[in-house]
Amino acid sequence: MAGHSKWNNIKRKKGVIDARRGRLWSKLARNLIVAAKHGGGDPAANLSLRYAIDKAKEANMPADTIEKAIKKGTGELEAAEYLPVVYEGYGPGGVAFIVDALTDNPHRTAPEIKKIFERGGGNLGATNCVSWNFATKGVFTINESDTTEDALMEIALDAGAEDVKLEGGVFEVTCEATAYDAVKKALEAKKIPLQSAEITKRPGSTVSVDAEAGRRIIQLIEMFEDHDDVQNVYTNFDMSDEIMAKLNA
Repeated sequence: MAGHSKWNNIKRKKGVIDARRGRLWSKLARNLIVAAKHGGGDPAANLSLRYAIDKAKEANMPADTIEKAIKKGTGELEAAEYLPVVYEGYGPGGVAFIVDALTDNPHRTAPEIKKIFERGGGNLGATNCVSWNFATKGVFTINESDTTEDALMEIALDAGAEDVKLEGGVFEVTCEATAYDAVKKALEAKKIPLQSAEITKRPGSTVSVDAEAGRRIIQLIEMFEDHDDVQNVYTNFDMSDEIMAKLNA
């Protein structure tokens, strides 16, 4: 499992997401606005909006806040114009970074992202300098105690999943992004509790890092996540469970 996936799991356990709920809701609202604008306000006919709603509900965003964001996207309520932008570059140890953002002013956001890269010991790169090494995947995690490997494999693979593996007491199911909805519905139909469900970018190759580089990389991830325009950060760092545990201590 790549390093950033481990870090996401640690964040969930530490409650980091809850501590930054206000900022998170603002980011999720932008995602809802953009999804509704480009695909319409009906989640049954708009997979991107359905996914955005799921993410908002996971963060305990109030239903009326979700509804207002959707109406802003469809034009029923006034809203800023948000544009999706992607920044690529390198962090400490030559680790690849992809930063997805939604911004109402790309001319403001670009230099700010560049500055964060530099403050974190990295550098902003050219388009496609690292994205060639990443593939968009659907990823689901399930506690080992909530199902059996045989049952999970049968359900997931029949629904279009590519792989099921067990690591650290957690099953991870991966699929192509286009199969995300089908796999999620299949798991939910069998009442298998999902620890997490997301569409993410996975690296084809990773860079192993030591504790010091790992500390700096996690610090850089947090710096990006603290930026209001940043939606997601993807990396290809990997580190041992022992080092990750020390950094989490």
